[in-house]
Amino acid sequence: MYSFVNKLSLWGAYLSALIIMSLVMLILSEIVLRSFFDMSTMIADEYSGYLYLASIFLSLAYTFNEKAHIRINIVSSRLSLKSNRIIDIIAGFITLAVLSFLLYRTTLFVFDAYEFEMLSEAVSETPLYLTQIVMPIGIFLFILSVLVFIIKGLKNDI
Repeated sequence: MYSFVNKLSLWGAYLSALIIMSLVMLILSEIVLRSFFDMSTMIADEYSGYLYLASIFLSLAYTFNEKAHIRINIVSSRLSLKSNRIIDIIAGFITLAVLSFLLYRTTLFVFDAYEFEMLSEAVSETPLYLTQIVMPIGIFLFILSVLVFIIKGLKNDI
């Protein structure tokens, strides 16, 4: 299970990197079109926001696996390894509870956008559920990574 979750989070990171490259290409295209051809894609602002959102949510699990999230260790740096492991497990359960709530809410958010056929107010009139679907997917990957973290902590593998 550990390697499967790690591979999923790695694929999320790869996809996130690809999305960031697409974002850069979109912005560069907009700059070139405006500067040299006095034209616009008309969607660069809107889609750069969607791409940015997707890149953040899809990279959350990988960032967690690499221990790259911000961590305040003023207290934990003064404690023993056993105490740190206990704190990590407790924090993992709290994180799991918060992420489960976020998964529930973002899933409802996407279903509402789909059910009500919500479209963006920009020129493209993009169906919003297509741009929002990455939120519950990214949070689900994050939940899997936190579950693995908790299991490793309980098995004393951290």
